[in-house]
Amino acid sequence: MIAPSKVQEPSWSDRWLNYWYRDRPGWIDGTRAFHALCRTAIPCDAEILEVGPGVGNPTSAFLSSLWTVHGLDVDPAAARNPSLRSFHVLSGPTYPFPDETFDAVVSDYVVEHVKNPSEHLREVFRVLVPGGVYALRTPNVLHYVGMVAAVTPHWFHALVSGRLRGHAQGAHEIFPTFYRLNTSRAIDRHALDAGFRIRSVEMVEKEPSYGLASRALFVAGVTYERVVNRFVALANFRANIFAVLEKPAP
Repeated sequence: MIAPSKVQEPSWSDRWLNYWYRDRPGWIDGTRAFHALCRTAIPCDAEILEVGPGVGNPTSAFLSSLWTVHGLDVDPAAARNPSLRSFHVLSGPTYPFPDETFDAVVSDYVVEHVKNPSEHLREVFRVLVPGGVYALRTPNVLHYVGMVAAVTPHWFHALVSGRLRGHAQGAHEIFPTFYRLNTSRAIDRHALDAGFRIRSVEMVEKEPSYGLASRALFVAGVTYERVVNRFVALANFRANIFAVLEKPAP
């Protein structure tokens, strides 16, 4: 007689995420919200450059399900990303592409690692066709997580960040951060200086993925999320920035 297999009980974090977020009507997580923004902003049949795709992530997979995606990363290991049609290593400030190569550029949790935002945006602008768009998601440095990360050394950030994120979906490798393009005001200023038209900048607070290490942190994160989403005056303290920048057509 074969003993019945044991059904693994969901963890407390999964149960609480389901109760407070996933089972709520109309709720979608931050990654799916960013993908919906990309779907709206990027034209059909686009050639996309994903900056900082890494070896694989949910955004690469989503983009490649709809468009042709090419990758650019400082890490040569990103060549193993299965969603990319082609891959190039970024070894200097200039992107290895001719002018007006791509219909869209996408970066997901990348610009916080950019040391020179003006240089970065000028290169994105250069490789976009007229009318092309740059869609990005990045942490807001005015959020409590961003504030802590911005004032602590990299070794501390790397040590603590993985533990706080727990098993958060899409958790990425920890690279040095600079947070020089991580407020709505900074995006507005640098984007306009680079020649972009700002199509949208949205402040977004979703599930507290950095609170999965303990129940107390999770409850604190849920409370914070409810408050900053309820009051428009507190929008600048939400966790993430979603932005779409457009290269004007002649």
